[in-house]
Amino acid sequence: MTSTRTPTMNSYCGFALATAVLLCLSALTFPIREPLFRSVVRVSDAGVPHALIAAVAEVGLLVSVASAIVLAAWTWLRDRESFGVLVAGGCGVVIAYLASEVVKVLVAQPRPCRTIDAPTVIACPDVDDWSWPSNHAVLAAAVATACVLAVPRSAWVVCPAAVLIAVARVSAGVHYPHDVLAGLGFGIVVVLSTVPLLRRMQRALSIKVDNNRSVNLH
Repeated sequence: MTSTRTPTMNSYCGFALATAVLLCLSALTFPIREPLFRSVVRVSDAGVPHALIAAVAEVGLLVSVASAIVLAAWTWLRDRESFGVLVAGGCGVVIAYLASEVVKVLVAQPRPCRTIDAPTVIACPDVDDWSWPSNHAVLAAAVATACVLAVPRSAWVVCPAAVLIAVARVSAGVHYPHDVLAGLGFGIVVVLSTVPLLRRMQRALSIKVDNNRSVNLH
């Protein structure tokens, strides 16, 4: 029978705790979003090179996705069970992105670069490209979650990368802090919910295939 790997309970508990903290912080920072946004932008403007902020804000997500693709290739060659978890997580990434797009349209929160007179490092997105939640943060967290559930030691790379991408989006002037906090939590919870469901489906399909093979051999 083909075996399937289920991520450990510790992984789920850790991600669940992180999600709760992120969503609580998002709610707590919402009332002070404008002064907090100005503070982050001011500190970043004074202490971090604009080129670095722009690179992380605009290209960081592509690097994160590329890293996940490399990890997928590695697990395909070395550990098919982990590859199965990563594929399930990848489906969760797509679902998280689509769901966040729907939420953005429903909430329709303008971006701070449209409503606040503050310096921006990158071009402000179109007027109808809403702010909450941050799609970049959603995708960064979703990709990181998928990678860690499949290969736990990848957390040392993908989790800091997700945080850096989220911070850069605020520092660049295109998101409020609560946008990226909610986005990170949203990305985690969607992948965390999707992977067990898809793994159960994979397990049921594997059992069915193995049973069919046994019948055909007899």
